[in-house]
Amino acid sequence: MSKVIIIGGHGKVALRLAPQLVERGDEVTSVFRNPDHEDEVARTGARAVVGDVETMSTEALTELVRDHDAVVWSAGAGGGDPERTYAVDGTPPCARWRQPRPPASGAT
Repeated sequence: MSKVIIIGGHGKVALRLAPQLVERGDEVTSVFRNPDHEDEVARTGARAVVGDVETMSTEALTELVRDHDAVVWSAGAGGGDPERTYAVDGTPPCARWRQPRPPASGAT
């Protein structure tokens, strides 16, 4: 049995994943932003936790994931506002690919 935390616990992926993890015997915590979704998330068998990762401090997020064996990041901003998308989703992979790579260790 693993302790798994799902960030974005009310999303389509999370609502399908949580019951599968619970069924196989994992202890699941699902974190979601809107308190109106608590009952639906709880029906997956996961422990439902209201939390907004967009505004959460690094310390609070660290404490939230502490003691879990795995973290599933399934949160997404849903597009629309570029600042909010960056806050939740981070730098898109395509932007990271275009950045120059740092020199290899020991390279001059």
